[in-house]
Amino acid sequence: MSDSPVVIVGAGHAGFTLALMLRARGWEGGVVLVSDEDELPYQRPPLSKEYLHAGQDEDETRFRPASFYAEQRIELVLGARVVDIDRAGRNVVFADGTRRSFAHLVLASGARARELRVRGHDADGVVSLRTRHEAVDLRARLDAARSVAVVGGGFIGLEVAAASAELGLRVTVLEAQPRLMARSLSHVMADHLLALQRRAGVDVRLASVVDAIATEGGRVTGVLTREPDTVPADIVVVGIGAVPNDELAASCGLPVRDGVLVDAQLLTADPAISAIGDCARFPGPELDGAGYRLESVQNATDQARYVADRLINGSTQPYWAVPWFWTEQFGQKLQIAGLATGYDELRTERARDDKFSVYCSRGGTLLACESINAPGDHLRARKALAAAFTGSGG
Repeated sequence: MSDSPVVIVGAGHAGFTLALMLRARGWEGGVVLVSDEDELPYQRPPLSKEYLHAGQDEDETRFRPASFYAEQRIELVLGARVVDIDRAGRNVVFADGTRRSFAHLVLASGARARELRVRGHDADGVVSLRTRHEAVDLRARLDAARSVAVVGGGFIGLEVAAASAELGLRVTVLEAQPRLMARSLSHVMADHLLALQRRAGVDVRLASVVDAIATEGGRVTGVLTREPDTVPADIVVVGIGAVPNDELAASCGLPVRDGVLVDAQLLTADPAISAIGDCARFPGPELDGAGYRLESVQNATDQARYVADRLINGSTQPYWAVPWFWTEQFGQKLQIAGLATGYDELRTERARDDKFSVYCSRGGTLLACESINAPGDHLRARKALAAAFTGSGG
């Protein structure tokens, strides 16, 4: 490999972990970590959990202090946006026109919040939660608000709803589907989260489609739904999913499809460029051949470790790791191992109402385990899923 460095575009969990692992595992070449944000790399999961509850100090969300990057010989480039990739010349081009050569380029550009495209979506008080800056803004708004409308009943939406309710605000969740998290949870667990939110006083409305944001003087006053109905709100939090930041890859001719397409070694169509984390769509043991694009810390971290090993050791083993996710709401922790999509059988093992697991299977094969306050079940399921994949020879 040349004297040029490994350049990592994106300093979230995937990008930071890759830089860390390269140094920890003996990479002696240059490492450049590029972030389009102007602050030290930080953790995102606490932003919709601990931060909204207690307003964590900025230092608590950072991966490492500034001194760490100098000590580890990681060149940290902040507030810099890469706008083009010169694949032939092996350069990235920044918005200010400067270039940086690379021996290997890793796209860890993450994803951004999906926008709510209705009238009034740009009013003051309509917010998303993806960055620390957005979390700081939302926390300040919550302190001054009386009511919150959350559009979207996914993980982030429900976590924001829980935090807002515990702060004493009137909270309404508007979910367009007939149940919560219809594409990622079993109906048993979705029903449990619905009941949990409603018991805590959150007004969860299913099959509720937003038509417009009500405003007065440019500020939010509520949400207009198709029922029709008006939900009064001082803040509207939009949590309707995420869009992968794959435009940079597409602009230089790399294939994308709701994410940067990579092979079993997490390489793009260009062998000098990898993609990892929320922005990458990778193959796996699925039945429909669509591949996976997973938005989780586990996926970002595991893929970063894999690419670090591949760059250092030249490993050609295909990448796969058992996906797992977690959320915490009103003191109950949900942990998910595997992917429940396509299940045809459910089995519930219950110790009590707030401690149980749902096992999702297809054709007798375990796909996923969803556990409430049952970490032992979660860990056993992860091991079983990993063993099944390894045993299949995939």
